[in-house]
Amino acid sequence: MQLPVIAVFDIGKTNKKLLLFDEQLKIVFEHADQFAESKDEDGFPCDDLEKLNNFVFESLHKVLSKSQFKLKGLNFTAYGASFVYIDESGKPLSPLYNYLKPYPEELLEQFYLAYGGKTEFAKETASPVLGSLNSGMQLYRIKYERNDLLKQIRYALHLPQYLSFLISGKCYSDITSIGCHTNLWDFSKNNYHYWLENEGLIDKLAPILPSDSVIKTSFEGHSFDVGIGLHDSSAALIPYLVNFKEPFLLISTGTWCISLNPFNASPLSTFELESDCLCYLHYQGKPVKASRLFAGNEHEQELNRISQYFSKPKSRYKQMNFDSAFLTLLNQEEVYSGNDLASYASDTEAYHRLMIHIIKQQKISSGLVIKGSDVKRIFVDGGFSKNSIYMNLLSIVFPGMEVFAASMAQSTAMGAALAIHHSFGNKDIPNDLIELKFYSAK
Repeated sequence: MQLPVIAVFDIGKTNKKLLLFDEQLKIVFEHADQFAESKDEDGFPCDDLEKLNNFVFESLHKVLSKSQFKLKGLNFTAYGASFVYIDESGKPLSPLYNYLKPYPEELLEQFYLAYGGKTEFAKETASPVLGSLNSGMQLYRIKYERNDLLKQIRYALHLPQYLSFLISGKCYSDITSIGCHTNLWDFSKNNYHYWLENEGLIDKLAPILPSDSVIKTSFEGHSFDVGIGLHDSSAALIPYLVNFKEPFLLISTGTWCISLNPFNASPLSTFELESDCLCYLHYQGKPVKASRLFAGNEHEQELNRISQYFSKPKSRYKQMNFDSAFLTLLNQEEVYSGNDLASYASDTEAYHRLMIHIIKQQKISSGLVIKGSDVKRIFVDGGFSKNSIYMNLLSIVFPGMEVFAASMAQSTAMGAALAIHHSFGNKDIPNDLIELKFYSAK
């Protein structure tokens, strides 16, 4: 008896994973890999597209050759802001350019001068000015720097949709990839921004399909549904949207701490944009107001300093319990400095000071997108959800909220599986996907 499964490729910057989910959305198989980066023609590091292609084909072949599984559906989730440019035959024409690659200042100024200025344009597209991290700007750059390449491009596919194309052979765009700080989407008009038409680039974008669409596909003699792929931040939100109907805020924590509010549809203000807020579009095409904080990165760097200075293993801080004796520090202006470690009595004090410093920033960042909405619950997933100090402090700085640590295996991949759960047929979605742990300010 074969077990019906949905497979999901979850492609991060570091880890590349393939996971199989059964009808109850339990993980029944997992395969992961890492491989060295490549370099583009300017010597800037980027993901190796050939290795990525091979990982997808070889992993899928491995699953299809296992007689215990019956593949019903396949979907993809990957980091956003990265295009793969393909020609008429579907062959990639360039490296997978890194969204961290510096953007030419002169070209940036030319673009915003032509389209209403940085502030106004950012408000229209809900996209802070981020250079290459606005994926539309990568296409604009190709037009003005690599016109020879532009002429060969049939489609610019965001990475999740390119991965889907590898298996289905069909080219589509997806609203979750288009709607994440790309400079492509006019949120007030709910359509592509007119600059794409103006620059003659609109035809380089494949037709849009709904995010839960599937393409009937045959591959290596097997027939199954293939989803069109999802942007990773939007995919991680899907399990919460499916499980909870009351307004909530999700703080997705990793290198970035992204506060996502699907219940705040107010247009972005200039102040919010300047404070690193943006809007996503979730898988049903509705706006999600979001704010970003680089807290995971800061935590990792400072944790290394504390660990080295006090000669303690880093693992110690994962288990460290919250000590309310340090709460008086919440009222201090300057709480933590990595340069002042000698002035702290212990590593416990230093680490609590670091976490209070982070939580004060988190309060401001999350508060920006909570404001004006009916949110009364905060869910935290990712690394900080397992951090007792972070969670206790969060409940203290948001005393009017119910604060929960949310535990779910592979939430991003789970979201991509949920989007095509209908591939299993008329099966109910389980209601126990997310484990919650309540934290009280008391």
